[in-house]
Amino acid sequence: MLQLPGEVEETGFAEFRRKVRSAEMLSAAMERLLRALRFTGRLSVVVQNGKVLKSGYEEGYFTQRERDPHPSIE
Repeated sequence: MLQLPGEVEETGFAEFRRKVRSAEMLSAAMERLLRALRFTGRLSVVVQNGKVLKSGYEEGYFTQRERDPHPSIE
């Protein structure tokens, strides 16, 4: 089926919105890395014309250490 340029753009933007809503913004490799690091901060990405201009994160990373499941009683 032949799509007109406006229809292609509309279909692409609909897919973009779907991925944002379902939190499919990162690659599986990046998600695994974040999980392995127990990252709990905030990521930000600035995109212009389809290219990433800037990315960063806010601290909050490694601040919640695992709690001892058997705390000592003193």
